[in-house]
Amino acid sequence: MENSPRVGVAAFKIPNSGTERNSATGSKEPGAASTATGASTSRPQGRDLAKAALQAAKERAGTRGTRPGARRPGTPRTGGLEHSGQNPRRRRWSGPGFDERDPQPFGRLLSNMATQLGWSARLANGRVFGQWSTLVGAEIAEHAQPMSLNNGELTVRASSTAWATQLRLLQRQLLARIAAGVGHGVVTRMRIQGPTAPSWRKGPKHIPGRGPRDTYG
Repeated sequence: MENSPRVGVAAFKIPNSGTERNSATGSKEPGAASTATGASTSRPQGRDLAKAALQAAKERAGTRGTRPGARRPGTPRTGGLEHSGQNPRRRRWSGPGFDERDPQPFGRLLSNMATQLGWSARLANGRVFGQWSTLVGAEIAEHAQPMSLNNGELTVRASSTAWATQLRLLQRQLLARIAAGVGHGVVTRMRIQGPTAPSWRKGPKHIPGRGPRDTYG
């Protein structure tokens, strides 16, 4: 009996937890899986990513004291062509500021065209004759008419010798009015003429007379 071998239950190891069972089957631990899932969900995606980027830009701009996309005081509005990276020639729409491609008043277009074609001087001369009554006044325009304008000299015909004398006295004021109406340098001096006396010569032969007998004015 003492020398007989002991017969007992073979000892084997029983797993203590589900960790070893998971390692035997090749699966990861539950704690590690939950940690990986939390890390993946904590990263912003889609719309949240855009909001996070915008918030970061606002914070950086706040530290500099500016707003994202704000225009510095004193800088003209260009429609954002220098920041958008687009070719200005291919851009179809202008920005909210002033742009040369915006609709212009018709009078401004005509003025620019007259300047480019060299019509400014002729148009100014025409305004002197067309707006004569407005430039010098209705009373003076009734007794004085512009006759010609050559090289800045305006020839004016008065209705009488008295008005011719009056216009010579008012010549400086008339030049100032004309310059204010049509521009400086258009009329620089005036030549005042009295009324033309009628001719008493009749026929091809005549003898010297005693001169004009009336000034007709």
